[in-house]
Amino acid sequence: MRLRHIELFQAIVRTGSLTRAAQALHITQPAASKLLGHAEASLGFSLFERVKGRLQLTHEAQVLMPAVDKLYRDLDDVRRLSQSLRGQMTGTLRVGCIPTLGLKVLPRTLAESQRDDHDVKLELITAHSGQLAEALLAREIAIAFMFDAVPRPGLKVMTLHETELVCVDGSGDPSPVTLQDLDGSRIIGLPAADTLGERVRPWLGSAHSGVQVQTYYVACAMAQAGAGIALIDAYTADALLRPGEHARPLKPRLALSLTAVVREDAALSRLERAFIDRVAALAAEVPTP
Repeated sequence: MRLRHIELFQAIVRTGSLTRAAQALHITQPAASKLLGHAEASLGFSLFERVKGRLQLTHEAQVLMPAVDKLYRDLDDVRRLSQSLRGQMTGTLRVGCIPTLGLKVLPRTLAESQRDDHDVKLELITAHSGQLAEALLAREIAIAFMFDAVPRPGLKVMTLHETELVCVDGSGDPSPVTLQDLDGSRIIGLPAADTLGERVRPWLGSAHSGVQVQTYYVACAMAQAGAGIALIDAYTADALLRPGEHARPLKPRLALSLTAVVREDAALSRLERAFIDRVAALAAEVPTP
């Protein structure tokens, strides 16, 4: 039996009439009669017999009834769940991000999501971009947020917002600084394959940094302590700089894109799509020098 057969079967049981069952299903009586005939032909026995003007279950249909009832209840549960999903955005978000985005942008996004619905939960991992891509492909997370994501098989990249690199040198000077004027030996180094490191490296020539770190926020902390010059993204600077401290604009401007990465075959939920939109909106609010 098909689902439409089961709906008609239940409607006839409920109303006792093929005509009233057709009305309940918003189809014509001839269409209902034809549908009932198809159901009985596929089963190989009659479902109803007419007794005193009403359709009543045959013996075979009575035996079948408990299984049909269970299937109909399950179908009703699916309908209610789909209606709930249309009207609400609840559930668990499985998200990954580079560490710097876990300082402010992602926490603010989750806080806004939970204000709209207290049932929203977040499972967050922080890792470098390559590790996040592997986690996506392994289906450990549904969305990854990183800078300038590189397209790779099985993954789809969405650009959310463009920001820029800034200079934190501990001087308190908010004026722009030219990359050529920086002492390359004092610039805090980042991993060789890092997105920010790749942006800066062409401007450093043969200079070698005396300090190497793995994350942007550690580079910022080093610069705040006077242990070097940090060239970092505006999001990290906004999250970590204290009142009275300033990030300096770079000349020439070095742009950087915040990207969201998902699997190509992923069917994102409303909650996941809304979360991505919120990240983009909050990222756009972060000031640049």
